[in-house]
Amino acid sequence: MKGSPFSHALTLLIFIQFATYMNTYCSAARPVQSETNTQFIKTSCRVTTYPDLCITTLSGYATKIQASPKLLASTALSVALKTALATSTTMTKLSKSQGLNPREAAALYDCVDQLRDAVDELQNSISEMGRNERSNFALQMNNVQTWVSAALTNEDTCMDGFSRKSMNGNVKATVRRQISNVAHLTSNGLALVNSYASITSPK
Repeated sequence: MKGSPFSHALTLLIFIQFATYMNTYCSAARPVQSETNTQFIKTSCRVTTYPDLCITTLSGYATKIQASPKLLASTALSVALKTALATSTTMTKLSKSQGLNPREAAALYDCVDQLRDAVDELQNSISEMGRNERSNFALQMNNVQTWVSAALTNEDTCMDGFSRKSMNGNVKATVRRQISNVAHLTSNGLALVNSYASITSPK
């Protein structure tokens, strides 16, 4: 006997919540790094809007980052990209589930497109960060900042699409929670890029 549209949607929501839990658990399970490198991350994360999230997601990379503002910013963007890719996959699956009303289906369709653009923009920003352009450092950083800002705008636009009261509470809450996490990571990445640009820019 085939399940109802509601049961399909409920099963997918449970899967999303489990995936979110596993992602958080795996992040927390990373080995503790040296105190000096971890302290650098804690101090640097003060410039971000979400410092606790910044510390939690980046402390596991302390050995790689060491005390490099550039590696810190690049790693923050990579974490945001990885989360955006996973969230994009989740939103695509959710958009294909049964039991969605027309507004939810349309909002999810738009959200998938916006996340796809955000992923492209984050990938461009990471590639640009990897270039060694000391002679055109200001232009390089401007490109990175533009792409990360555009990614953040796309993520916020996706969240705005689920602000209507007529939408299913569970679907809306799930989407907004997932996208909010991506947006917060992207915001932190942008703040760390700005910090790196300000302290490294040729005088």
